[in-house]
Amino acid sequence: MQKTTMIKKADVQREWHKIDAAGAVVGRIATEIATKLIGKHKPSYTPHIDGGDYVVVINAEQVEFTGTKEQTKQYYSHSGYIGGLSQRSAEKMRALNPTEILRQAVFNMLPKNKLRSPRMNRLKLYVGTEHKHESQLSQ
Repeated sequence: MQKTTMIKKADVQREWHKIDAAGAVVGRIATEIATKLIGKHKPSYTPHIDGGDYVVVINAEQVEFTGTKEQTKQYYSHSGYIGGLSQRSAEKMRALNPTEILRQAVFNMLPKNKLRSPRMNRLKLYVGTEHKHESQLSQ
């Protein structure tokens, strides 16, 4: 019988990844980001340990949709009050907050458990190519 060794929380080695989202399809880039945040790309992956890495995404405003999703896809939010449902198309969402499109796509691809918030805190989204994490990426 093969013995497997599990990684402990103290043994986690976090790395920094830089991803350029210019011209990438939203869903395809979101799965790549979610995989790195979860840590599934590492051989030491353990489901109950948050062993993922940091991800810096530049040009987040330049992600693309396939087909007519730019006009037809709707983003919903609810205030909690009766009649408080509001919706925005992807075009309006891009105009108001361009990084929110990618943030919501990645958020919904992560497992729905207690590790979701700490994983999202390691995601850094930037409009344009300028970001403040050059020192971490140069290691």
